[in-house]
Amino acid sequence: MHGTLFPSRSPSRHAAHRLGPAPWPRGPRLAATLLLALLAGCAHAPPDPAAPTPWLAQVQALLPADVLLIGEQHDAPEHQALEREAVQWLAARGQLAALVMEMADSGRATDGLPRDADEAQVQQALGWNAAAWPWAQYGPVAMAAVRAGVPVRGGNLPRADLREAMRDERWDRHLDAAALARQHTALREGHCGLLPEAQIPGMARIQIARDARMAAVAAAARRPGQVVVLVAGGGHVLRGVGVPTHWFPGLTAKVALAQAGGAPGPQAGDADAVQATAALPARDHCAELRRAQGARP
Repeated sequence: MHGTLFPSRSPSRHAAHRLGPAPWPRGPRLAATLLLALLAGCAHAPPDPAAPTPWLAQVQALLPADVLLIGEQHDAPEHQALEREAVQWLAARGQLAALVMEMADSGRATDGLPRDADEAQVQQALGWNAAAWPWAQYGPVAMAAVRAGVPVRGGNLPRADLREAMRDERWDRHLDAAALARQHTALREGHCGLLPEAQIPGMARIQIARDARMAAVAAAARRPGQVVVLVAGGGHVLRGVGVPTHWFPGLTAKVALAQAGGAPGPQAGDADAVQATAALPARDHCAELRRAQGARP
């Protein structure tokens, strides 16, 4: 999946033989020998490091854009690897304006930290909650931006704002009826039918408010000629129900969705590109959730 599109060619054995030990050439013979040496050198040249992988070719095809949303499955390490790869590649080309992460709260950022800041400094700046978001998974994504001198900014709704969002009825009117029904269905399924129905509307308000906050942080980070990368769970980036529903006219955004094998695909129009990854080991999340609920006092 991550192999280059342009593999190096095997060197010619005949050319290598012709360029073996020989007297120092002169005149036309010198020119011919130098030409053969040049061709042999090209044959041995390593792959072009600038040549994009298939994943990066997809990213490249989505640009230019003000914001590139990369949707992930949180328990798929391959998805975080794709995010880091995109951050490194865009930053190396001077195209990355900022990295916005769902995994840190809005108001937290690495602005002002030097490129050589250590991981503890970055976690402190972002107010990182390692219990919720394992640093071993997400640290490499954030550090790739920091090492490139690109700011990392939290995009999530802080915990202190959740209760107010849950009571804010204006979020009930943000999505049309069909999109709001999708949100409600996703919440029911995501909680394995264990969430009381009376809690569904309030949980949907929180989800929509979180999307609005991520949209605002990403929009504020825009810079001319560059792209803001927003990393979030797959449900947050979908064009029909998530962050893109909060954009204002004139903002150009593209959606790339990483999808593990066997996961249900997005609806038409929800994503501009889908990057397939290997299926994850079988795991009964609902059984785990039921056990966790049963263990609560």
